[in-house]
Amino acid sequence: MTDLFSPINLGPYQLSNRIAMAPLTRNRAGPGNVPGDLAAEYYAQRADAGLIIAEATQILPEGQGYQDTPGIHSPEQIAGWRKVTDAVHAKGGRIFLQLWHVGRVSHTSLQPGGKAPVAPSAIAAKTKTFVNNTFAETSEPRALEQAEIPAIVAAYGQAAKNAIAAGFDGVELHAANGYLLDQFLRDSSNKRTDIYGGSIENRARFTLEAARAVIAAIGAERTGIRISPVTPANDVSDSNPQALFEYLVQQLNALNLVYIHVIEGSTGGPRDFGGDFDYAALRKHYSGVWIVNNGYDPALARQVVSSRAADLVAFGRPFISNPDLVERLRVGAPLNEVDRATLYGGGAKGYTDYPRLDQAAE
Repeated sequence: MTDLFSPINLGPYQLSNRIAMAPLTRNRAGPGNVPGDLAAEYYAQRADAGLIIAEATQILPEGQGYQDTPGIHSPEQIAGWRKVTDAVHAKGGRIFLQLWHVGRVSHTSLQPGGKAPVAPSAIAAKTKTFVNNTFAETSEPRALEQAEIPAIVAAYGQAAKNAIAAGFDGVELHAANGYLLDQFLRDSSNKRTDIYGGSIENRARFTLEAARAVIAAIGAERTGIRISPVTPANDVSDSNPQALFEYLVQQLNALNLVYIHVIEGSTGGPRDFGGDFDYAALRKHYSGVWIVNNGYDPALARQVVSSRAADLVAFGRPFISNPDLVERLRVGAPLNEVDRATLYGGGAKGYTDYPRLDQAAE
């Protein structure tokens, strides 16, 4: 019988179990947005996960939306990430990198030259970002010119090459949670009248072009994607998400992506948000590895894997406070509580100092 602890093939790799560590922004990158030695320790502590999906990482300086988030566009950042991947591989783990452009979810203080953030349309997101060690309203964006889009598409491909150079086993395109690719997908944030706006096919064009660029760079067997069909995160919505995401998944299936990672419901919130959205219908359109996420407890995770409703289950905050989450799930041990005060920014406290089971017993 298939369970959470059964191995599974993911492209060229065999994963030791079906538990994934979801990408988690922690705002701990050093100068130059370079991940440091603490990041290597943090991820290595969690290498028992079948798959680690490392935190959202900007593909360009313009793609940054929060302070102290890592990049994958400079030699120094590639070298910093190499320490992380080496540490994870030394523990026998597998690790993908999530490629990120925040689009309008940014602040002029983070943008090169203090310029406005970019977006599909000049519509501000009613949300906040984290700058200067506090939360602030996002800045008014400007609409991308159509002629600018190919360079961003190319940057996704280059970032994927950089990730492989940094030792990652693959990458995940971040097309969820109201960031740039998701902003193009949703009709609340995309009011364009060119080939990237209007119809479902046009609004999906940018995401599919980015996926093709990454595939051309590193291969479909090392390329995954994250979507969040109904989440309201960062002020996005769509008038017909079922049709939009069924079309998108059909097109992604044709590209042979190695996995799709689906956030069910409202990110970090209710799983039943979105009412009657049919996730099983999405799954029917896709033949690759299917990863589910959001509010899974151990019982529900076991159920969806044993029933083949999903191939892997991604856990977010439980991995923050439980570096040995896989073992705790295996033996049914209680979980450490998350210290919310240390989620974003800071040093080792609340990052690498959560106790393992064997330490708690001492």
